[in-house]
Amino acid sequence: MDPRGLETLRAVGTQGGVTAAAAVLHVTPSAVSQQVALLQREVGVPLTERVGRGVRLTPAGEALAAAAVDVAVALERARAACDEFVARPQGVVRVSAFQSGAQLLLPALLTRVASLEGITLECTDEDVAQDDFVALTDRMDVVVAHRPDDGAGWAAQGVLVVPLLREPLDLAVPLDHPLACRAEVRPEDLRDLSWIAVREGFPVAGVLGAVGARSGTAPRILHRVNDFHVVESLVAAGHGVSLLPRYTFGGGAKVRLVPLAGVRAGRRIDALLRRDRAERLVVRRVLDEFRALAAEIDVA
Repeated sequence: MDPRGLETLRAVGTQGGVTAAAAVLHVTPSAVSQQVALLQREVGVPLTERVGRGVRLTPAGEALAAAAVDVAVALERARAACDEFVARPQGVVRVSAFQSGAQLLLPALLTRVASLEGITLECTDEDVAQDDFVALTDRMDVVVAHRPDDGAGWAAQGVLVVPLLREPLDLAVPLDHPLACRAEVRPEDLRDLSWIAVREGFPVAGVLGAVGARSGTAPRILHRVNDFHVVESLVAAGHGVSLLPRYTFGGGAKVRLVPLAGVRAGRRIDALLRRDRAERLVVRRVLDEFRALAAEIDVA
């Protein structure tokens, strides 16, 4: 059974179709269809089925795609066993992070990894809805994702989840706001305020919902902006209050961050990896640097 065919079938499942699978595999859709057809002839049972204008895996296809994970892990483990005997393992590690997480982590990560000979980092920023982070692991070695404090993680979706740190979310107000001088605020202090929120489906939206539930009043949301730098500028100009991550924006002079009491307000930052990619020695070393960096931030 060709490992390339198994990887192709797996990508069709995780990406939700032939065209999306072709994009992450850097091949044409027809090449994907041919690989799946070849695999299907080999096993003798249907692996995909039509759904509208697309395709999805059949139960047999899902079972084979799950088994493909074990095959990929075994192959990467074999390569890693050889790498252990190389004085300086070499390779490119592709890292994706949501924007504010990239701001918090990537500059120092690049500095740390620069001292590891033979490892090259290729970084990009991608902020997607929480449910879409797992799909990024098909084309990235390490995906830095975020979720609400009490939100469900991604382990059930078949990826390795490495917790990095918890970042508190604070109330961001203009410097001359009546709440700016407070040591902390509670949800009941936030009734009747105008809010700048992120779009639904993103972690901070869930935290704001919890604040509203504790205050007994639904937040009055005027604007939805995902770029925290834009949010910071809007808050500074007096166009509403918001929630901003403490480590990333706490050192700025444009707004005042006030801790929230009476509600668990924070986000969890995790690294997501496919199990086979996690076997690569260069990926493991980058992951070690991520852990060490996150520990330094927590201590600070």
